[in-house]
Amino acid sequence: MIKPFLKYLLQEKRYSTHTVSAYETDLLQFQDYLECIDLDLTLEEANHKMLRAWMISLIEAKINPRSVNRKIASLRSFYKFLLKREIISESPATKLRPLKTAKSLPEFVLKDEMDNLLDRVEFPDTLEGMRDKLIIELLYGTGIRLSELINLKSSDVDYFNQSIKVLGKRNKERIIPLTMGNIRLIEAYEKLKGQDIAGADWLLVTDKGNKCYPMMIYRIVQKYLGYISKVYKKSPHVLRHTYATHLLNNGADLNAVKDLLGHSSLAATQVYTHNSLDKLKSVFDQAHPKA
Repeated sequence: MIKPFLKYLLQEKRYSTHTVSAYETDLLQFQDYLECIDLDLTLEEANHKMLRAWMISLIEAKINPRSVNRKIASLRSFYKFLLKREIISESPATKLRPLKTAKSLPEFVLKDEMDNLLDRVEFPDTLEGMRDKLIIELLYGTGIRLSELINLKSSDVDYFNQSIKVLGKRNKERIIPLTMGNIRLIEAYEKLKGQDIAGADWLLVTDKGNKCYPMMIYRIVQKYLGYISKVYKKSPHVLRHTYATHLLNNGADLNAVKDLLGHSSLAATQVYTHNSLDKLKSVFDQAHPKA
């Protein structure tokens, strides 16, 4: 029943292919575990004790608690699906409880460092160099996810309203404002791209005119962040964190930032407020007579 479940996640729940792939991996791992107990044992026949024993084995193997919690979520979702299809009468995953995890604060690049990257670091005066700068500017200037960046099309850019249409998780569309600098860079890149690469529908393309791919974006971001920042993680998502943090540090409304990021709940956005609080404390310490 794994394949029908994955199809359900993709077509009905509209989960991303990345998420569905992770669920598949978790279920296949649990299936392998069951086969170690009994070769004939299926996922549908597993009980709570078996699920709990697998969780314990993962903990003893020192698997990251966040990874264990994802596997718990995968099992819960899978057995909920079986219950809904009346394949089982009760879910063995109901009593599984997620592990406690330490809250990790999102890393971000300092404002001065981003200014240095965008204003002082020289990008090659080529189509590739202009594309690389546009990748950095869009990630930092819009806070979009890696998958959203890769799937941008030239037609998604609204030059008149200075905005870009983004297709987010579960096919939810949102409109994000662009700066005049973003618009000028996109126009220059599109003009140069049109001369070298005919008929490329994707906004950002490889040297051969194909759609960009995740590892390529990772390498570009790591390269340029390496010039200006000592931040441990140098990834596209760090620029998303940086975008949100800098907006909040400059007084942006939390609900507005939530909409810009495409979060479904405010709780996901509130993780960035610790950075704003640090800024407020700094201002308070410098300005308040009793500080």
